[in-house]
Amino acid sequence: MDTIVRCANEQDLARLLTFLEDAKLGTEGVAAAIDYFLLVEDVHGNLKATVGIEPAGEAGLLRSLVISEGMAEKIILMLFEQMLILARDKQLKELYLATNKQGSLLFFNMLGFTAIESEDLPMSIRQLKHVKFILDVDNSRFLTLSM
Repeated sequence: MDTIVRCANEQDLARLLTFLEDAKLGTEGVAAAIDYFLLVEDVHGNLKATVGIEPAGEAGLLRSLVISEGMAEKIILMLFEQMLILARDKQLKELYLATNKQGSLLFFNMLGFTAIESEDLPMSIRQLKHVKFILDVDNSRFLTLSM
């Protein structure tokens, strides 16, 4: 099945929010950062995956990663390659992410992310509402990538 990876726009907002809600993810802040989201669609325009960046000064937090079951590895890699291009286009210097899935650490390490202690997060990232929630209730690991 052919797929396309593209930047989201305001016309995509309603279905992106539904896609995230169906995956049981929060949607706060998505509308304000819609141009920091990438979408993967099939040839019929059905949404199959997404990832977003919540900007915080010259840094960004990866969030809202949803990948439909059965997505080919090469499409997932293409999504992340495009995400790195988007981050560079937006002139971000560093990307951060949080994960509580031990199995995903190897994948992110292969992409160049390295582990960081939560106390070493820059203040711009620590102040994001999503990160504050993670620090309060979650056992996630943080990773970073310098652009």
